[in-house]
Amino acid sequence: QVQLVESGGGLVQAGGPLRLSCAASGCTFSRYAMGWFRQTPAKEREFGAAIGWRGAGTYYADSVKGRFTISRENAKNTVYLQMNSLKPEDTAVYYCAAKSHYTGTYYRRTDYDYWGQGTQVTVSS
Repeated sequence: QVQLVESGGGLVQAGGPLRLSCAASGCTFSRYAMGWFRQTPAKEREFGAAIGWRGAGTYYADSVKGRFTISRENAKNTVYLQMNSLKPEDTAVYYCAAKSHYTGTYYRRTDYDYWGQGTQVTVSS
């Protein structure tokens, strides 16, 4: 059973940084592509960033490109999301997701097989 546990969320001022972590267990982590999504009560869960299983390919939503960086440490079974220059509109619950098979895309919720429980990020203005 694949388990994903996010951490690192919290309250931060606009313009500040925050780093999220997602620890995976119950799987051969290096064989999974990983993604970060976010959701607010008013919106559908939306794609933020993804990284290929080798870490060579990274993909970002336009809304976070240039501010967020996704990375992974396969030896620690962990994927990170470094968020800089945070804005109040980045406030959301952030979810980590694991993708086990080829789908041709990285940005759809249905591309992913496993999800974490989420961690709240709140950016104050």
